[in-house]
Amino acid sequence: MERQRQITSWLEQLYPGQDFTLAPASADASFRRYFRVSFADKTTAVVMDAPPRHEDCRPWLLVQRLFRDAGAHVPEVLAQDLEQGFLLISDLGHTTYLDALKSADPDETRALYEEACSALIKIQSASKPGVLPEYDHATLHRELSLFPDWYVAKHLGVNLNPEQSALLAQVFEKIMAHNLLEPRVFVHRDYHSRNLMQMAAEDNPGIIDFQDAVFGPLSYDLVSLFKDAYVAREEETSLDWLIRYWEKARAAGLPVRADFADFFRDYEWMGVQRHLKVLGIFARLCHRDGKEAYLKDMPLVAAYLRKACERYREFGPLLKLLDELENRAAKAGYTF
Repeated sequence: MERQRQITSWLEQLYPGQDFTLAPASADASFRRYFRVSFADKTTAVVMDAPPRHEDCRPWLLVQRLFRDAGAHVPEVLAQDLEQGFLLISDLGHTTYLDALKSADPDETRALYEEACSALIKIQSASKPGVLPEYDHATLHRELSLFPDWYVAKHLGVNLNPEQSALLAQVFEKIMAHNLLEPRVFVHRDYHSRNLMQMAAEDNPGIIDFQDAVFGPLSYDLVSLFKDAYVAREEETSLDWLIRYWEKARAAGLPVRADFADFFRDYEWMGVQRHLKVLGIFARLCHRDGKEAYLKDMPLVAAYLRKACERYREFGPLLKLLDELENRAAKAGYTF
């Protein structure tokens, strides 16, 4: 409540004499919260509350400029107070892709994803090194470590033996070596249905929650989009969309692999990294932060992981380990 009072005081200074109401808009998986400001003239805006002890608004502001200049539709900055950790930004509405997809017919769904791919190509086409943090070996490894630390140990309650730990370490090195060979572009890092907003056609999609963007593997955001942790879809449909993206990306001059089979392999191997990471993150959100709602999304992510591992013999050892973990989990009462 104290933060909300501070926000109200800040807005009163920005808009002296104007009436407004403040209501929760959303919260993400970090310490950030969002409040919708409604003014008497029916206009609205959104306050990002990013407590300086836990969050830094400057990466958001940097990426906002980069993505806006690339031609993507992101919130405009109306006011800022970095010392208090407040940003006042334009309101992109209430309807996420996740909401829109619930009632969309196949043609509408395809249009939404085509627009998301077009926006992504704009962002990727504006990429240049040395602007955003590198998605390097250390970062990839730190993310992969969430799987044994949080998913296996905390969520499943399994202590890996030395042989299993060594196996996992070897698999991680193979994954990272492959990931780091990919062409590199700006990476949103969570380019999925909860962070894309349905807008008017010419502005679609609105893009939010981009503060963790990096310079890294080209296929990463495609995995986020087409292997969405919150939306189950037939693989044939996702594959069709992936092919369409690849064709458009080549036409736009992006450094995608010339052979689609090589491009698809990059996409699948990047997917294994992301799925392991996301399982760890969801477990941490549940067991550390008390956000148990993420548990219901684990089975879909685990299914993505298993499907990719079944395709490539290099992941045979990981698939065997997953079998062992599932057996242990079943005895403990967990489901996937």
